[in-house]
Amino acid sequence: MKGLKKIFLSICVLLFLTGCSSADKQVEGNIYQIYYVNKEQTKVSCNEYITATEDMEGLLEELLKQLGEVPEKLKYKPPLAGKFSLLSYTVENGTITLSFDDYYKEQSPIEEVLTRAAIVRTLTQIDGIDYVTMQIRGEPITDSLGNVVGAMSADMFIDNAGNEINAYEQVKLCLYFANETGDKLIETSRKGVYSSNISMEKLIVEQLIKGPNGEGIYPTINPTTKVISVTVKDGTCYVNLDENFLKQTTEVSAEVTIYSITNSLVELPNVNKVQISVNGETNYMFCESISLAKSFERNLDLVESVK
Repeated sequence: MKGLKKIFLSICVLLFLTGCSSADKQVEGNIYQIYYVNKEQTKVSCNEYITATEDMEGLLEELLKQLGEVPEKLKYKPPLAGKFSLLSYTVENGTITLSFDDYYKEQSPIEEVLTRAAIVRTLTQIDGIDYVTMQIRGEPITDSLGNVVGAMSADMFIDNAGNEINAYEQVKLCLYFANETGDKLIETSRKGVYSSNISMEKLIVEQLIKGPNGEGIYPTINPTTKVISVTVKDGTCYVNLDENFLKQTTEVSAEVTIYSITNSLVELPNVNKVQISVNGETNYMFCESISLAKSFERNLDLVESVK
């Protein structure tokens, strides 16, 4: 990962086998991959599942059922067939939230990461499900370091065709959120453990969309915003978001939102400017006041001084 010294956890997990098993013959229907944990708890593999079901609710019920059933290949362990139980789930704005009982915490750190990987990779194949969050009786799950595990997407877990190792890194992010009145930025830091398969630039944008997790700081971006892509070229970070970005849901100024993204990204050593687009287009006026046609540089005048 560019410009960052990686601090690897002692646990590096092999997530995927040489490929997913295919059906022996063609069958009509939609094909999904059901992900399982191997009995040695060293990696995740998958097997094809064919269904004619197309509605989201029906697919969720089917795939969750498959995640709890022992497959024909007994060397695989279904992620939802452990000692813990799934109590309930809800779906809102493209995110499914799964609530488990207290036995979920009895998994080893490696098994817990693999369980998450298998569930997330399976459920995010469903159209309309982009993220998965997990709770234990309503409380967010935490990783082996005690950090809250937020919304997870499929690309947080490596899908490789060999013996590539998925490394998890402990990183500290500098993020800018809004003050109470929404006219200034407050600099904050966030520590966490994240997959090395996601770029720091994209991670920062996703964490800004996720919102603050402390007191006295407030969100700057519509939480339903989806990240289409985040790339860096010649010192400029290109952030491409979907149309929900244009729909402000918070009482913050347009400048605070724009420079929440900009100031957070330019904290990285390889980023000097930020160009924001919506569905690949820059011909928009954000909140009818700021043109997205130009790139943005760090603006410390908006940062609230520490008293």
